[in-house]
Amino acid sequence: MTGRPLIGVSTYLETGTRWGVWHLEAALLPAGYPLLVRRAGGICAMLPPDAPEHAAAAVARLDGLVIAGGPDVEPVRYGAEPDPRTGPPARARDAWELALIEAALAARVPLLGICRGMQLLNVALGGTLVQHLDGHAETVGVFGGHPVVPVPGTVYAGLVPEETLVPTYHHQAVDRLGRGLVPSAHAADGTIEAIELPDADTWALGVQWHPEMGDDDRVMRGLIAATGTDATPRG
Repeated sequence: MTGRPLIGVSTYLETGTRWGVWHLEAALLPAGYPLLVRRAGGICAMLPPDAPEHAAAAVARLDGLVIAGGPDVEPVRYGAEPDPRTGPPARARDAWELALIEAALAARVPLLGICRGMQLLNVALGGTLVQHLDGHAETVGVFGGHPVVPVPGTVYAGLVPEETLVPTYHHQAVDRLGRGLVPSAHAADGTIEAIELPDADTWALGVQWHPEMGDDDRVMRGLIAATGTDATPRG
């Protein structure tokens, strides 16, 4: 395969979005995501929520898949009652993105989960979530940062071998790991900050932070490399 790979990125679905003279429901994505894909050498295709039965057909057209950040996963998806601090459900996104993850894993399409996307990867494989933890989102609407330490021998450590300060904004995290997943980075308080499938035939990595909000594109370059293309990253 040659050329720049096509990377699908799931999107938000928001009501009452305003731009110009319009005030409408919108499928949208923060610009950091397509910019990160482009910097790493790919072409970004937005994947707004759709019927789950169309997920396999969508994934079949992609070289790689990114599940973006966003609202909390509905606790019923992992057999839990909602904590009072858990946000309102985004059921259309949950259904669509879980179907995308399952399709990507079945087709062995490289997969990167970002924040919510990492949590959904864990849930898709039968894992559970901590519904609230303090200290990982300090100010509403403002990204913070903290260091994460890679687990030696993991795919993530092969991409980012050193302790790194990462952009963060979350209040939930992985609790029980899903089937086959291993932790590949931790925060200082022990929170799992990255997970992956240690299977050479299935490149699947989730990170709890937001690489699209920083300058380090090594995780996205890892996804691009896993697609098997020879695309040259560009600024």
